[in-house]
Amino acid sequence: MPVNVYTVALMALGTAIATGLGALPLLAAPALSRHRVALANALATGLMLAASLLLLQEGMLHDRWLLGAGLLLGVVFVAVSGKLLDGHEDLYIGSLRGRAAGKALLVIGVMTVHSASEGIGVGVSYGGGDQLGLFITAAIAAHNIPEGLAIALVMVPRGSSVAQAFRWSVFSSLPQPLLAVPAFLAVATFEPLLPLGLGFAAGAMIWMALSELLPEALGHASRQEVAGVVALSMGGVVLFKVFLTA
Repeated sequence: MPVNVYTVALMALGTAIATGLGALPLLAAPALSRHRVALANALATGLMLAASLLLLQEGMLHDRWLLGAGLLLGVVFVAVSGKLLDGHEDLYIGSLRGRAAGKALLVIGVMTVHSASEGIGVGVSYGGGDQLGLFITAAIAAHNIPEGLAIALVMVPRGSSVAQAFRWSVFSSLPQPLLAVPAFLAVATFEPLLPLGLGFAAGAMIWMALSELLPEALGHASRQEVAGVVALSMGGVVLFKVFLTA
C-alpha cells in the first residue's frame, strides 16, 4: 500500500472512529443503579490507569526527562482544571448539567489531550514505512476502544445517551487525524515531542482516575469490589496489549 498524506489521514481517522465503539456495550444497560455507577467508575479508573502505564512504558523508550516533565504538567493541568470546573454550575455537555457535565468535560479533555500524542505516534510511525505504520495504527485503534468505554462509563450513568457518548468519544480522538498528517510530513520535528505528550497524557489520566473517579467509586461500592474491578480492568488492558504485540 502506497504511503501518502491521504492514506495516513484515512488510517488516523479510523483510529478516531474506533474510540466510539467503546460506547456501544452500554446499549445493553444504559440505566444503572448507584452501585453499578460506582463499579462503572472503578472500571473507568482501571482502564485509565492501565493506559497511563502503557504510555509511560512507551515514553521511557524515548526521553525520560521530557516524559517526567510531561507527567508533571499533566497532573498540574488536570488538578487546576478540576478546581476551575467545580466552581461553575452552569456547565452543560449534551444532556448533562452542572457537576456531572464538569466531570464528563474533564474526562473528555484528558482523553483529547491523550489523543494528540497518539496522532503524533501514528504519523511518525508511517515515516518509517507502511508496515510499521499499519501495525501502530491497528494497535492504537484497538487501544482506543477501552478509552471510549471509559468516556461512556462517565457520561451514560450520569444521564447522557449512548449516542452522545459515542459522538464525544470520537470527538476526543479527532487530534489523531489532525496531527498524524503533519507528523508524517515532518517526522524530525514531531518525534522529539512524543515523550512530552505521552507523559502529559499519562499524568492527566492518573490524576483524573485517582482524584475524581476512584473516590466516587468508593462512595457507593465496597473497597473489595472497587479493588477487584480496577485490578481486572487493568489486567485486561495489559493482556490485550500483550496479545496485540505477540
